[in-house]
Amino acid sequence: MATKTELEQKLDELKSDYTRIQGDLDKLEFVKGRVSSAEEQLIRLEREIAEVRKELEQYN
Repeated sequence: MATKTELEQKLDELKSDYTRIQGDLDKLEFVKGRVSSAEEQLIRLEREIAEVRKELEQYN
């Protein structure tokens, strides 16, 4: 099991990735690009973020 600090770092990384991909998605939508791949990545990241938050709850 990961430590609280490791989980917090992972959560920060996931949030950063989510923000970056959201920006990419916005650009793709603006130029009428293919957004399905970015949307799938966002969904996957949302699940991972939820899982890490659930693990972090065990420390509170």
